[in-house]
Amino acid sequence: MNGSSRESTLELMRWVVWGQRRVAEEWIRERGLTHEQSAVLAYLSKNPDAIQRDVARAMRTSAPSVSRLLAGLERRGLVERQAQESDTRSRRVRVTPAGSGLIQGFEEAMDGVEESILAPLGAAERARLHELLEELVSRIESPSSP
Repeated sequence: MNGSSRESTLELMRWVVWGQRRVAEEWIRERGLTHEQSAVLAYLSKNPDAIQRDVARAMRTSAPSVSRLLAGLERRGLVERQAQESDTRSRRVRVTPAGSGLIQGFEEAMDGVEESILAPLGAAERARLHELLEELVSRIESPSSP
């Protein structure tokens, strides 16, 4: 960063996001994952027993693309897929214990980078920053489904 006091608030926010993203990308790359694979693992950890169609919708991609992505994660033992008894074309996807461990490691790394970024702020400043960001986020329209 160039240290200019003339940077806009949004430019400063981009620097903070860049710092977090850099650590996340390095963590993902070191484990041989793609961004898409890590996003799918995160989604599945928060949505247990999702079906492939749910994953495709959440990732805003096609069913064939998700199928290939899941096949790669399945080969690595990070997810498992099972056909549903009621509809054999629909497959339920679950994160394996190995996948859960990977997700936990990522979350711990992100907690660490958050702590590092926010270290100069005291508890009251952190709480106020959080409140201000929540206010800004509440005014941003959520992305629509594809």
